[in-house]
Amino acid sequence: MERRRRVGIVGAGPSGLLACKYVLEKGFDPIVFESEGDVGGIWSSRTIASTKLQNSKGTYRFTDFPWPESVQEVNPPHTEVLKYMKAYANQFGIYQHIKFHSKVVGIDCVGESLEEMKSWVVWGGNGKPFGSSLPTKGKWQIRVQDVRSSSMEVYEVEFVILCIGLYSGYPNIPDFPPNQGPEVFKGKVVHSWDYSAMGSEKAAEFVKGKRVAIIGSQKTAIDIAAECAKANGPEFPCTMVQRTTHWTIPSETLLGINIGFLYLNRFSEFLIHKPGESLLLSLLATFLMPLRWGISKMIEFYLRWKLPLKKHGMVPELSFFQDVSSCHTCMLPDKFYDRVEEGSIVIKKSKTISFCETGIVIGDGRLEPVVEADVVILATGYRGDHKLRDIFDSPALQKTITGSSSIVPLYRQVIHPRIPQLAVIGYAESLSSLSATEIRCQWLVEFLAGKFELPSVSKMEEEVRVWERFLRRHSGGKSRRACISNFHIWNNDQFCKDMGLQSRRKKGFLRDLFMPYGPADYTGLLAD
Repeated sequence: MERRRRVGIVGAGPSGLLACKYVLEKGFDPIVFESEGDVGGIWSSRTIASTKLQNSKGTYRFTDFPWPESVQEVNPPHTEVLKYMKAYANQFGIYQHIKFHSKVVGIDCVGESLEEMKSWVVWGGNGKPFGSSLPTKGKWQIRVQDVRSSSMEVYEVEFVILCIGLYSGYPNIPDFPPNQGPEVFKGKVVHSWDYSAMGSEKAAEFVKGKRVAIIGSQKTAIDIAAECAKANGPEFPCTMVQRTTHWTIPSETLLGINIGFLYLNRFSEFLIHKPGESLLLSLLATFLMPLRWGISKMIEFYLRWKLPLKKHGMVPELSFFQDVSSCHTCMLPDKFYDRVEEGSIVIKKSKTISFCETGIVIGDGRLEPVVEADVVILATGYRGDHKLRDIFDSPALQKTITGSSSIVPLYRQVIHPRIPQLAVIGYAESLSSLSATEIRCQWLVEFLAGKFELPSVSKMEEEVRVWERFLRRHSGGKSRRACISNFHIWNNDQFCKDMGLQSRRKKGFLRDLFMPYGPADYTGLLAD
């Protein structure tokens, strides 16, 4: 009997579960390392109590595992999302392949020098998913620490899939002027990563009866502000301090139209320029640019009418289209602006923020009084690129994986052209991120099974540069991930073409052109 290839998977969040499921189906031998005590990733232990799924459950689901009928909410709470993840792991026999409480502290490629990697014309030197047959080459060593006993163990695998996530582990702490950072503040300063780890009861107790200031403008900052408002009301208002304001939406229905008809169908993608597009698609997107502009302005007008944005200084500088293109839009918690109107939440904007003994200084401190605070919560995001970099033992590989560009340089947002027998899952973000992750896992295991070959290293690197230039234009070089929200169907078509599968998933020309695409459309993809 042929020996089963061993595949190491780091992380048992949604990406890790998908990777394990599809690796198993192809007959490989997966071993999953998870530092926590259960599956689910951030849904398991680091989710704010009030957090709900931003997507409707129809757009955030596994293609072959629908939500149970007992879940009636359109946007289920995080507790239901976690149950859904656990049920998926049980359904496909994933639990038995996971080593819990096992933190990966480093990985290293055995036998391949950086000089060899730089000389390769095809990926891995042989164009194959698995490396040399020599026992001293073509392996990865994974150093794993038991978080309970601190004991260490080294595992050897033939392929590594990193599913370590963008939104955990490495808090992004902003730079502050000398002697004007958190060290001068007399109150408490925590990052949202630590706040979310407290659990609902301790978190509520932490902010109860205190003047709380939150630095941040994204979904986490908004959710924490809503929780503080619920705990304290107008008596101890929560202050949100934002450097940049982004568009937020109250629901997936805008002007009575589901957002899927505006941004999640094939026709909407004809309005958008795409990385590496053909001349015909480029001309069509240019011709339809006025329609794209009109849709964006229509949504902006509606949101200004629906929400008191101008009154509270919350009208973003960027267009709605630009915000969607960089994956910065988010869903508002229920009655968020009601809390703002009643005075439970106060919103302030400032390009410069610093600390003093009693709170936060906005601007130069002359035009605005100090925001007095007992607690400051930094909802300033994460450095997923640093987390990815530091998992490599080799300084050379650390430098190679992150690159010097504005995005992590991955072909198809999965494979680094110069690093063999390794894939990264979870660095593509869209309005349907779970679906984007699943098709990448399917593409990866088809490659592992030898169903198609990768282009040459030089062609993969050129495509990475094309994506880099494209994303720099849309995100200003601030994002280290690939945001594909505006062209995820076109991107899925690329994966289907690579795998030799049918990309048009709906019956009928008009349905395929105008109806929103979702995970259910890709059910049974590999069985085609």
